[in-house]
Amino acid sequence: MGITIKEIRLKTVRRLLKTPFKSVLQQVDEREVIVVSVKGDSGQTGYGECVAFETPWYTEETITSCRFVLEQVLLPLLTNQTLHHPKEVWELFKAVKGNRMAKAALEMAVWDLFAKQQQQPLWQFVGGTSKAIPAGIVVAADPSQIGDKVAQANKAGYKRIKIKIHPDTDPSMLKSIVNNYPEILFFADANGSFDKDNFDRLTEFDDVGFTLIEQPFGEREWILHARAKQQLKTQICLDESIASVEDVQQMIDSKAGDIVVLKMSRLGGWTETLKVVELCRENSIGMWVGGMIEFGVSKAHNLALASLPDIHYPGDLSASNHFWEKDIIQPAIIVDNGGIQLSDQIGIGYMVNLAE
Repeated sequence: MGITIKEIRLKTVRRLLKTPFKSVLQQVDEREVIVVSVKGDSGQTGYGECVAFETPWYTEETITSCRFVLEQVLLPLLTNQTLHHPKEVWELFKAVKGNRMAKAALEMAVWDLFAKQQQQPLWQFVGGTSKAIPAGIVVAADPSQIGDKVAQANKAGYKRIKIKIHPDTDPSMLKSIVNNYPEILFFADANGSFDKDNFDRLTEFDDVGFTLIEQPFGEREWILHARAKQQLKTQICLDESIASVEDVQQMIDSKAGDIVVLKMSRLGGWTETLKVVELCRENSIGMWVGGMIEFGVSKAHNLALASLPDIHYPGDLSASNHFWEKDIIQPAIIVDNGGIQLSDQIGIGYMVNLAE
């Protein structure tokens, strides 16, 4: 049974973070996103979230460019279309180059809408099998605060903590912190801050005790990543390098990484992400779900993604109150004993409240 798309709305949400989020790329104090709602002819509504940033420090897209592309290009392509499967959105948008974050917001909303039409939770609709999702937190703060932030995360029950690093980070300081919490899984995220001139500096992080080092070099630095994979015992994980299924194949062919970060917003939505998941399965590539300092709509989609078989590493999946005093979904996402229980409600499983 098909769904005809009758109405699409865009709502800007802008709120202060509880604490600044610092990386080598930028400090984020306030977050703006676009929540997309797509209503079908049955009267049900699906939700997606555009998580581009205000400036092009993470990808070339910005929240302003996405709003233009959504309003002027993608909405006219989708409105009044009758769809028989949400993957048809990918085909509709194929003629539009790039702009994957804008595409993802709309496509994700359509997947939510179809799950609701089928009276299924989204995580079941996409083939998920795990209802209990391990939670993970990101520590992005000044070096003097990292120890306290890790202690807070441990107290809150998180079993996986990711720490931002760069060439000036002190590996011995991090090793001391990691050694204090042997029961916690620690990731390192370099956001591409290393290069060929300080490659030896990266090797100093090999003895810290990290499970993986995420994106040590630039997006297209396949040779350097392959060298790191060969020389370091710590697993190499690629994030910014992975924007398509072709990028994953490039990583495999060049032996440039062990693990990929799945970010639907950067991949363009569910359709391409599911292709990446299948390719990783076929090639025994590790996977986990990355976050974008997002609100609950995007996080609900990410939780559904994390429920898929073979996604074994804990992702950037934190409680609603980690970034925000108040999230835009109800009920709030809660971390209990290091995990998040998925909802049995249809679609993304949460009510969306866009009132200020």
